[in-house]
Amino acid sequence: MQGETDIERLLATMSPELRQGVFVFVTLAPGTPMPAGVDPVMIFQEREGTTLILAQQEAEAANLAFAFRSRMITLNVHSSLEAVGFIAAIATRLAAAGMGVNPVAGYFHDHLFIPAEHADDAMKVLREMAGNAT
Repeated sequence: MQGETDIERLLATMSPELRQGVFVFVTLAPGTPMPAGVDPVMIFQEREGTTLILAQQEAEAANLAFAFRSRMITLNVHSSLEAVGFIAAIATRLAAAGMGVNPVAGYFHDHLFIPAEHADDAMKVLREMAGNAT
């Protein structure tokens, strides 16, 4: 199943969804096992350790140090992994509004981790972008 590559169509149909809860970023040192009771939405292996994105309450319950309290916005359009410029356009608009973003690409959708205090503003920007796309 091939995803969409046309940037205008992606922007017009992205249908952003603000997910429930606050998410945080955690790093585990190389060789550290996954703590019990933790169900990350993302796991990424780096040379320096394993990055987890998980619910803040799970990190706290597992006594894990964390950074970047964020909200997760899912862009409900099946974007191709080869789409060019989609996330760049979004990141540029959010940056112009004073917001950083940590994007994560899944097979079907892109997900944005926005500072928790800017989630509602980010949703406004994304809805406006979708409404203005041709």
